[in-house]
Amino acid sequence: MEDTVSEIQGPESSEEQSLPPPPPPAAPDTIPPPQHNHRGSASAFAFWAYLAVVVSLLALLVPAPSPSSSDRRSWFLSLPDDLRQHHGRGKLLKAHAAVPSRPPLQVFAVEAGPRDGDVVLLLHGLGCSSFSFRRVLPSLASGGFRAVAIDLPGSGFSDRPDLPDDEDRRLGGFLGWILDVYNEIREKGIFWGFDQLIETGEIPYDQIGVRVPTKDGTASPGYGSVEMGRIIGEVIESLGLAPVHLVLHDSALPTGMNWASVNPGYVRSVTVVDSSAESAAFPSWLLATPVLGPLLLRSRFLFSGLLRLCCSRSIDGAAAEAYRLLLKGKDGKKAVVAAGKALNHSFDLAEWTTLDAMKGMPLQILWSNMWSDRWIDEGKRISAAAPMGKLSYHSGGRWPQEDAAEEIAGMILQFVSSLPKLTKKIIEEPPPEHTKRLFDEASDDYHHHHHHHGHGHDHAAAYVDMYGLGQGWAT
Repeated sequence: MEDTVSEIQGPESSEEQSLPPPPPPAAPDTIPPPQHNHRGSASAFAFWAYLAVVVSLLALLVPAPSPSSSDRRSWFLSLPDDLRQHHGRGKLLKAHAAVPSRPPLQVFAVEAGPRDGDVVLLLHGLGCSSFSFRRVLPSLASGGFRAVAIDLPGSGFSDRPDLPDDEDRRLGGFLGWILDVYNEIREKGIFWGFDQLIETGEIPYDQIGVRVPTKDGTASPGYGSVEMGRIIGEVIESLGLAPVHLVLHDSALPTGMNWASVNPGYVRSVTVVDSSAESAAFPSWLLATPVLGPLLLRSRFLFSGLLRLCCSRSIDGAAAEAYRLLLKGKDGKKAVVAAGKALNHSFDLAEWTTLDAMKGMPLQILWSNMWSDRWIDEGKRISAAAPMGKLSYHSGGRWPQEDAAEEIAGMILQFVSSLPKLTKKIIEEPPPEHTKRLFDEASDDYHHHHHHHGHGHDHAAAYVDMYGLGQGWAT
């Protein structure tokens, strides 16, 4: 039995014994190539590609610094002829937008018409200047009125109130991060970031956090209604204009109305021209956009298109170019953005009409019936808030002095001519203090020597004549 089993198992054992042992693993004759990580180099290449594009765009679109005083002559000579002629017809006045201890601002004023005529004072809206009334002024002057237009501070040829360098006013978000990176590259050089990438293997500038802009809602100093009202009052006093027929265009409504309510004796009537405290026609906030703002000011085509879209559909190219150049020079962009932020959107015309000082004030409302149905409804709302005002429609846009100047001038003339004329008295100004002192000394000398010299009076008169007073001041 055991032999049988062994016979059966024998061949199987011998077969297992005849199997060769498994060969040892063969050594590889070639080393497999190392696995390279292309992700880091690809991301680095993409980063520098994007960064190069961003820096190129910023270098192209970030506005150049404002012209220095030495360059302003060249800037002025680059202005269109009609704008330079407008400047030549006016003059600069000194006025204080803040407390008198601060340096005064130079305010540009231009006028037409007889100096003894009733005064019509025209105040422009946001984004434009006294240049917008260049065709209205002579029309009013031909009607016997003394028409005066001024450039409010920050506009036209007037000075720009200084703006504080407030970090909280800087741009926030992703665009703010890009500007920070751009400033970092300007300071350390573009290859600094590349060196950091090679040494650390990390993309630089990640440590620059995205800013969150803070908005405190405070108006830009120097551009508020109080400061602008002070300027208006000082200009009126400097030129001897009071009382005036006040014409308020666009965003000048809150400033002019607030000033009139405090100085009712200086105002004979008020004409509102497409003015709403809710919004200004010119979108100044667009100029604060880092890419679009500089592009608008650099492109004549884009800027004129913006004015035709928002302000006047038929404004001619030369006038649009004049406004663009005024905004490009002397920190004009910063000024119009600051003025836009300082607008008083909470002004209540209905409340203004209930003030005791404004009761009985002649009021006219001129409004466009060609702009849009929504704007016509806004005019009706303004008229309902001031029921004593006369609402009249014109065929122009929201800057009607550009596309309907003769029509606007005619409406103003008809309104102010219907009011009683003033008989102006020429008020002699008192002599200066040092002249009065000289006159008193001469008089004392006359009385002291009169009993010695019968011709002492002639001496005294001659003494006063030396200082240009003449016999008119003699007693």
